[in-house]
Parts: sequence; structure tokens; C-alpha cells
Amino acid sequence: MNDDTQIPDPRTAARELHDAGLCVLPIKADGSKAADVRSWTPYKVNRSTPAEHDEWFGEGARDRGLAVVYGAVSGNVEMLEFEGHAIADGLLDEVTEVMEASGLGEEWQAILGGWATESPSGGRHYRVRVEGGTVPGNTKLASRLARPEEYTPEEEQRLREKPNARIIRVQIETRGEGGYGLVEPSAGTVHATGKPYLRLAGGPDSIPTIDAEVMDAIREVCRMVDTLPKAESPKTAPRDLPPLPGGGLRPGEDFEARTDWADILEPEGWAFVCQQGRTRYWRRPGKTRGLSATTGHAQDKDRLYVFTTGTDFQAEVPYSKFAAYTLLNFGGTERSHFKQAAAALRDRKFGSEPPRRRLSLVPEQGGPFSDGSSALDPASIPDDGDVPDSGPDLRVVAARPQLDITNEADAIEGLLDIMATGQLPDLYKRSSGPCWVYQDDQGNPLVKQLGTDNLRAYLAEHVVTFQVVYDGFTEGTKEVRELVMPKTCGTILGRRDWPLMPLRGIITAPVVRPDGSLVQAPGYDKPTGLYMHPRVPIRRLQPQVSAESVKRAKDIVLGQMLADFPFVDQSDRAQYLGSLLSPIIRPYLPGPTPMVAITSTSQGSGKTLLKDIYGYVYGLAETPWPENDAELRKAITAKLWDCGDPVIAMDNLPNGHIVKSPILSSLVTSANWSDRLLGSTSSVTIPNDRLWVLTGNNLRTGGDNARRTLWVRLDPDCPNPDQRDNFVVGDLREWLEQNASTVVAALVTMVRGWLADGAKTVNTRMGDYSRWASVIAGILAYLEVPGWLADRDAAATGLDDEAEEWSIFLTAWAEAIPDRAVTTAELLSLKDDVPRLHNGDAPSPKQLGHWLKAREGRYFEDLKVVRVPDSHRKQNLWRVEKFGGRR
Repeated sequence: MNDDTQIPDPRTAARELHDAGLCVLPIKADGSKAADVRSWTPYKVNRSTPAEHDEWFGEGARDRGLAVVYGAVSGNVEMLEFEGHAIADGLLDEVTEVMEASGLGEEWQAILGGWATESPSGGRHYRVRVEGGTVPGNTKLASRLARPEEYTPEEEQRLREKPNARIIRVQIETRGEGGYGLVEPSAGTVHATGKPYLRLAGGPDSIPTIDAEVMDAIREVCRMVDTLPKAESPKTAPRDLPPLPGGGLRPGEDFEARTDWADILEPEGWAFVCQQGRTRYWRRPGKTRGLSATTGHAQDKDRLYVFTTGTDFQAEVPYSKFAAYTLLNFGGTERSHFKQAAAALRDRKFGSEPPRRRLSLVPEQGGPFSDGSSALDPASIPDDGDVPDSGPDLRVVAARPQLDITNEADAIEGLLDIMATGQLPDLYKRSSGPCWVYQDDQGNPLVKQLGTDNLRAYLAEHVVTFQVVYDGFTEGTKEVRELVMPKTCGTILGRRDWPLMPLRGIITAPVVRPDGSLVQAPGYDKPTGLYMHPRVPIRRLQPQVSAESVKRAKDIVLGQMLADFPFVDQSDRAQYLGSLLSPIIRPYLPGPTPMVAITSTSQGSGKTLLKDIYGYVYGLAETPWPENDAELRKAITAKLWDCGDPVIAMDNLPNGHIVKSPILSSLVTSANWSDRLLGSTSSVTIPNDRLWVLTGNNLRTGGDNARRTLWVRLDPDCPNPDQRDNFVVGDLREWLEQNASTVVAALVTMVRGWLADGAKTVNTRMGDYSRWASVIAGILAYLEVPGWLADRDAAATGLDDEAEEWSIFLTAWAEAIPDRAVTTAELLSLKDDVPRLHNGDAPSPKQLGHWLKAREGRYFEDLKVVRVPDSHRKQNLWRVEKFGGRR
């Protein structure tokens, strides 16, 4: 079958093609290969009909060629074309040999033995029916640069105009979805050569069916014989560098020269398949047939070229050996990755060391640098009462790291690497950026959020930074000391995250971790992210707590320190002790705690002394009681943001003040506090891990603050309480100055005893604070301290102005109008008992109605307000109901 008589006429050929399920097109006989219809676009979707074939190719029709539209319209048929010059170059034989070696030989022979056509230019056309996938569009698979003897006059003129232009010859391509190709018996002037298309094998009814995945592998093999030079991508190749002084060799350059591709690819699971000349063919991990990549195919340099996805390499991008090594071993091909790879190769003795004059540093003064953190020495644990004469043992930090900041990008990456490897002492991060912990003149811990200048000064102290400049004397390089640029510091501060240990809070005494273990070493505690900055020297504790040490601790705290305070009831003493233990167990049970209100009947009762105990033991931050809620919010944010004291107090509220603030209600029910920083447009979120304390005479609460308050009441019951004497410990402040460390040890011992006893809790309902209240109840039960929250119901009414006022009103209402629903106007007849406006006036019926709606269903003692809609009068009536039934 090698002449133009093999198919009698175009009409018969069109019938044969149509019967095989193919879409036929007429082709102009002018050498243009253009379709001879007004528009052939509809035939990409709809197959031509026999009637159209009769019109195009019947008797009397002008000479035309035939073509097949490929893709879905012809039953998912695709054409694979080898150009005439590819056949002459032996490319078909080379591809066949590679197909056999790659495990695709059976399918490839089926294609070669199927419907095969020779084009007038000597090329080969093979057809495949793709199963299980779609046919891609027309695709150029392999090309090469044209040889000078192949240039057309037009191409020669183009080169004269643009000498660097590339003249390309496509060698293998496909005709797929949306494309068509000429078929036999097209002849005569249909092709520019005047030669016919000849059938070499098979026919339309012998097109082989190939699985789509296998066909993808076949196309990949065809792509691999492409010889068109491809430029290296900056993303997959280190940038070109000038030669090193004195003929030195860089690690990457040395690696390129001394390493074989098998040493790079085979350890990663790649398999060598075959070799054609300089070209080696490889199969990626996970594949059992087909090919995935070539090496040695380019003429100028031995590069890896991957043709498939699903590997670490980017498809159809050339990789040098150094780039491939960098990607596989360091996760990328950015500049920083190449630097890491070069350093690793240098450690493996690749490359030569360029001459460089090193930085001369002044020897450090004052001995080794310490980051200020410490650890307890487990080999020496004195008695409970012993306090170490010297400070805690210091953890020595290695010599300051050195960093080349010649390039700003490298400087940023290097500084972040130094942060990540823990070489910077006392530098931590919060949500808004890096910070450090320091203390003010009174020894109070503070947190400093770093700005550009702070960070630059810090780095100048803790990192030796230098630039590498050209050294004319050695023709190498030298290091020159330079500080980090401010814009570099600004860029680092502008990040969303920093590779630093998170600072989640400051503690000033040992605390219990969530797992029940104890934080007792000053400095940073990695499991919790807490930084211990002791207010007083921390005593070494015995490994095991004994009943005797717990008894002694109770005597120190209750029998001495708190012995002479005129608590109103046992509950007040228990609630103060519970608040005093809260900073120790706060990390153990994260979440909100109620505010502590220390109130007394008169001045000189000891409420300020109780407040000051927090300061002596833990450290105390104080802020004046603000004039309004806006100022209160600013004060709260400022204290949470900067100070590290675990207790914050607002001392000496006005006599008889009613604490009724939605800001305080929100504060003591939130684990985190969010607000805008004063003088800034940025908002911050800060953990609310502090104990909030209010003090004042005859304090009362209103609104939601009542159930969010832990009351500690004092009543000396004498005319001049400040004249009292004969206290157990004498002057308490002087005693605390001498014994604060002892008090801390006693409080910690109490908690340790409870933990050792099984950390039993006593189920206690207190709204948002139930878990905290249950733990404190458990500790106090273990310590046999009675009264915890025993006054809660009485305090809820007696110390809550609103609750007391409405309780009196509902009681009077229930007695005066017990059995029926009434209007607000009728309720106003209870003149002496109706709640009043702020100025003391009685409310209007409408105002009273609003108040009743706001309190509908809420119990005041055992009475509640019930709304009774009157649909006839279209108004609300009201009645009072007792718990358990109507009254």
C-alpha cells in the first residue's frame, strides 16, 4: 500500500472514514491545507454527514483533499506526527528504542502497526484512540534548531535582521481536540509539493485503542527527544557568580564536576532506564513503566529535565546538579537554600576556601554572658526554712553569634535563623512582636515591646554583625563590623510571626503547671511559656511535702500573718486565702477569676494591709479608680500590656461606692482582653491572667458585678480601729519585709500538699468561675479552712444595692397585691417601696414598665416578676410569683 491507487476516489475514502466513526472535512486544492468550507468550527462538535460528503466529493465536484477532525467528535482519536526531517534524523528509531526500554514497547508497536500514513514531505502520521480520558489539543512535543542548509529565503532574511533569532523546526507534534490533519488519497495540488499522502499500514478501522494514562507516558517519551535549548530558570539554578580569586572553586561548581546524576537521583528512588548517546533516561519513584526525566540531553551542560508532575522537581524546567541537590536536601531553590547547600557541600570537602580576612573582635569583659535564667540544683536541697545565700545558678550562654549582613535579605534570614536556634537571651514574642522582660527601679517586672531602635540596640549587644567587602590587599574579602540597618529591624518587626519562644505571662512565685508539676526555677519555663521573675528569694523545696510542713505553713499564713484581721465571718477569711492562693494555681486552671472586693466598715480596719500582702508576696500593680468607663478601659489595657505583676489593685474607692461597671464585668469574665493601645491605631489581645482587687469602705455592687465579685469583709467593731495593738506578729509590714519568702514557701507548700493528696476538688457552682471555685474549695477543704463561699447568698443581696432594692419592692408587692396581675400605674401606689431614679424621684409608669421587662423572670431572693399580656387592652400586666408556685 504505497501508491495513490490504494483508495479509488475521495468519495469512497470519505465513506470509509465515516464508517470508522471519523469526522471528514474537504481541503482546498491550493496547497494551503485549509478547509474548503465557509467555517469548519461546527465540525469540531458535529460529525459531517454522508450527504455532505456527496456534495463535497461526488461527481462533478471540484478536486479536493480529505482531512479528519481529531478529538471527541471522531471518537477520541488523536494523531501523532513525525515530520519528514525527524524521520531523516532517525528520531523515529530513537523513540522506538526508548519506548521498548521504558516498558511501553507493546503499545508503541500497536501504534506503529495501526493506521499509518506517509505525508508528501516524508513524515509519518499515526492515529490512536484514547480511552479513559480526554484528547488534549494540538501539542508540539519535540523540536530542534534548524540547520543552516534548511533555512528558507525568508528565514535567512530574518536572521540578517535579527542575528540572535532562533529558527525552529518542530519534529514531533500531535493533532488533537480542535485540530485536523490531511489523509490519503489527498494528492496533486492539495499539498504544496504536489505529492500525495500514502497509506503505509492499516486503515481507519485498525486504529489502536490506548489507555489515556499510557498515552500520557508515550507523549512524555516523545517530549524527551526535544533538543531545543532551554534557559535555566532563576528559581532552579544558583545565580552566576564571578570566578573566585586565585582560581578558587565554589562548592556548587566542584559538586557539578565531581558528581554523577546517579548519586543524586537513585538515593531518592529514581530508576535509570536506558541511554541514547549522551542522553540518559530516568523513571520517577512510584512508576513501573514509562519515563519521567532525562539528563545529558542538552549540548551545553548536563542538566536534569523532568517531564512529569508528581515529583519534587518543577516539570519542564532544567536543573543543574547543584540545583537538584539543593532542592532534594534543603526543600527549595531560593537563594537561602543554595547558601545552605553550599555550606553543607563545603563541609563535605567540596570547593576551595576563598581567602578572607576575619573580623578582629575585642575580648569580652566581665566573664561569660548569662541570660539571667536559672535552674534549681537537685543535688543540694536544704531544709524548708533555708534560703540560699547566693543567687540562683546561671545558665551560661555560648559566645555571641556572628552574622554576615552584607546583603539585607541574607541579614534578615540570618537573624531569624539566630532567633530560631535560641542564641538570643531573654528575647521572646507576644502577639504583637518581639519583647523582653526587665524590671523597674522598685524591682517590679515589666514587659518591653520592641520598636526598631530597641531591636537594633539589642542586636548590637548580642550579635556580632559584619559586612564582607573586597580586600584589595589579598584580592579576596574582609569582614568589617557594621550594625544592623534600621530598615532591616523594621522589616523583622513587620512580620506576622517570629521564631522566638512565646511569652505567655510573668510569674513572681512558683506556680502549678497544667500537668500538676511545679514551676520553681527563675527564668523562662518552656512548657508553659511563663517567665518567673521572683519578687522575693525563692526557697528550695523538699522533694516530698509532709503533713508537718503543711501544718507549719498553715500556722505561718493563718496563725500569724492573718491572725489579727477582723474578718466578719469565717467565709471572709476563707475567701481571702483563696484569692491569695490563686496566682499559684492560675496556670493550672486557665480561665477567668472573679474580682476580689476587700471592704470594711471604717477606715483603719486593715483592708489596705490585706491588699499590700499581695504586693509583698507576689508584687502588686496599682491604678487609681477612674472617673468613667472609658478611662477604666485605658487603665486596664495599660496595666495588662506593660506590667508583669500578677495582682492589680484599685485602692480606696469612694466611701459607699456602688461598683456597677460593664467594663469590669467584661474584664473578669474574659480569658483575653482586647483593646486599642493608647496613642496607637493597632489593637492588641492580651491574656487576662491577673487577679483584680478593689478596696474601699462599705463597697456595694450593682448590675452583673454582684455575681462576679468575691467579697472579703472586715469589721473591727471598735471606735478607733487604727489604734489597735498587741498583734501576733507586731508590725505586719515589717514582718512581711523579713518573712515574705517564708510566706511564699508556705503558700506553695499548701498547694503542694493538696496536689500530693490527689488534687481533690469540691464541686462548687459559681457561673463562669465554677472550675476555679471548685479547685479552691478542694484546697481549702484539704487545709480544713471552713467558710468558702458560705456568705454567697447573703452577699448577693446584702452587698448588691440593686438586688436589695428590688427584693424589698417585690416583697412589699407580694404582700399588698398577692393574687392578681396589675398595671404599672397601680404598682406606683407602693410609694415607699418602688425603686427610684438616680435623683430619688419615682419613675413614670412607662419607665417602671421598662424596668420590669428588663428583670422579667429574674429571682430576687425567692420572688420573680411575671409578665401577663392583656390582648384585650393591648397592654402588659404584671404579677409577682414565688419560687415553686404562684403567690
